[in-house]
Amino acid sequence: MSITAWFLTVGFAALMVLGVPFVFAIGLSVVAVLIAVDIPDILLPQTLIGGTQSFSLLGIPFFMLAGELMTAGGLSRRLIGVADVFVRHLPGGMGHVTILAAVIFAAISGSAPATTAAIGAIMIPAMIERGYDAGYATALSVSAGVLAPLIPPSIAFVIWGVIAEQSIAKLFLSGVVPGLVMAAALVVVVALRAKRDQLPRLPRASWSEIRTAVNDGKWALLAPLIVLGGIYAGVFTPTEAAAVACFYSLAVGLWIERRIRLSDLPRIILAAMKISAIVMAIIAVSGGFGVLVAQEQLATKMATFLGDNIQEKWVMLLLLNVAFFLLAAVMDEIAIMVILGPMLIAIANKFGIDPIHFGAIIVTNVSIGMAAPPIGYCLFVGMAISGLSLARVAKAIWPMVVAMLVVLMLTTYVPGFSLAFQKAA
Repeated sequence: MSITAWFLTVGFAALMVLGVPFVFAIGLSVVAVLIAVDIPDILLPQTLIGGTQSFSLLGIPFFMLAGELMTAGGLSRRLIGVADVFVRHLPGGMGHVTILAAVIFAAISGSAPATTAAIGAIMIPAMIERGYDAGYATALSVSAGVLAPLIPPSIAFVIWGVIAEQSIAKLFLSGVVPGLVMAAALVVVVALRAKRDQLPRLPRASWSEIRTAVNDGKWALLAPLIVLGGIYAGVFTPTEAAAVACFYSLAVGLWIERRIRLSDLPRIILAAMKISAIVMAIIAVSGGFGVLVAQEQLATKMATFLGDNIQEKWVMLLLLNVAFFLLAAVMDEIAIMVILGPMLIAIANKFGIDPIHFGAIIVTNVSIGMAAPPIGYCLFVGMAISGLSLARVAKAIWPMVVAMLVVLMLTTYVPGFSLAFQKAA
């Protein structure tokens, strides 16, 4: 193994074990290779800039900002009100409200952290107040939040579309069925938990309550119709849709709900910038890592090795899913996609896997990784809201993770799951 390969594998792993943040671990690994192999220093700034120079990536900060504006403008609370009147009477009703509200919110924000924060901030205290276990309430909000990478529009699909050079609109559609089936799987988990623990049930909403909730939430419900309808009607691109979502959320918050004041905008924009900066920094430094991986032909070599030693496609897909899940439990999901993207694409091509189907498999893995202990990003968002320890939330979330893994297997081995709506793109 060459010195470049050593620094990019063993060196990077050592930095991670020592607790160095992902961005710095990746950057230091790249810098070490540049020094050791005497590659011109200009490579790093070039890849830092080049890795983020994609029109599609503009959707990331816009979707992040749309999520913040929705929360500040009260749209997330309206969505929860609509979900509440339709499913609160079911066994474990508050849990079903959390899931349905997250699905609707995800169809606007495209962000798992934003969805977890917006829904969790309201539902975690509400569930605890109704007698639900705090760990369970937090785990469910996290699990519902990570539906966002699958429900279009999706930041994860935007990133993978740029990496794999595939149609982002087609990738969006590939997540519809896996996302909805994953939501249904969480509904089953909630129902079983409600039956076991005899969780409280709320009275069924009257027609008057339903009409009132739907009328109050009409502007929130209109948002996903505008965003998704505009994309698939060809009115605007997915990236432009993110900007449309921002302007819509801002207009509703300022002039209809009137919960946002102009003086609030700097705080809202700064909050979106902080999350966007983290995501874009990982993408930027991972670009240099990816260039060095390509120079070493590590992706091609790995694909050739797997092709020579594994003959069955289903075995290869199983191994990839296991490896991806283990990596996602200890490593940032965006970094995994950017760093391992070339290798994963080479393997998919080697085995003749449909690129859109493969994208759905990758993003389903990413979704689960955001909820998987010990470092799933959305876990920490939920913990920050509830104030609970990682151990308390992790213990409660495993049944939900298992349910999501079942959906991953279906997505992997039943291509129709992800390709059902491709004719619409």
